[in-house]
Amino acid sequence: MNERFSLEGRVVAVTGGAGLLGREHALAVAEAGGIPVILDVDLVGAEECAAAVGSGSWAMFADVTDEETLREVMATILLRHGRLDALINNACRNPKVNSYGSGHATRLEEMPISEWQRDLDVGLTGVLMASRVFGSEIPPGGSIVNIASDLALISPDQRLYRIRGVPEGEQPVKPVGYSVVKTGVVGMTRWLATYWADRGIRVNCLSPGGVQDGQPAEFVAQLVERIPLGRMARPDEYRGAIVFLCSDASSYMTGQNLVIDGGRTIW
Repeated sequence: MNERFSLEGRVVAVTGGAGLLGREHALAVAEAGGIPVILDVDLVGAEECAAAVGSGSWAMFADVTDEETLREVMATILLRHGRLDALINNACRNPKVNSYGSGHATRLEEMPISEWQRDLDVGLTGVLMASRVFGSEIPPGGSIVNIASDLALISPDQRLYRIRGVPEGEQPVKPVGYSVVKTGVVGMTRWLATYWADRGIRVNCLSPGGVQDGQPAEFVAQLVERIPLGRMARPDEYRGAIVFLCSDASSYMTGQNLVIDGGRTIW
């Protein structure tokens, strides 16, 4: 391995580590020689992830909406390792078109404001609080990687979710909260990058495209027509970007949004 891409001995916290991409981020860190600390409200899932990843990884309960809990996590990391070198802000709700109950409860006119608030609490305020707690302990040369989405750059194509025969006002949609959260994450990345530049901490963003995860065949067929490479991403295809952004290979990069979406946002 090129030494600049090495994370040998570096401690990297991964929020939302029990999720589909959280596990992949942890694997990327471990493969590069780092020690992933897998954080999630789903402690069982986080512990299963740590067992699968190995390489000294370990798990701990962490609720990114609870700052006091995050401070306890940070204290434990320092107690075990004496340092934290990088943070991957991955925790987020990703509501589906039927997440709020009935198929049309995700529509703007009917969406429960409590769901909107929860989306922002986890996906945006949670990134802010994790960055404040963990970022304050990261030494010069360290890195924060925020996970955004291609939907930070484009609006969801609601035609992908249409159901034949359902009246227009009852058609399911991808909820507004996710797009707003991910757009905000990109903006927060730029703000943090300038705020902590004098400390030598780099803050960048990764915007993945759609990841293959057992979606209905009809949905996938429609989506890939909108992607120049003609397919969705495999879960493991973001590992290289994670290593790049966490390692010295990106030592002169900060405040940027690395988009890896198969080309969807260029069409």
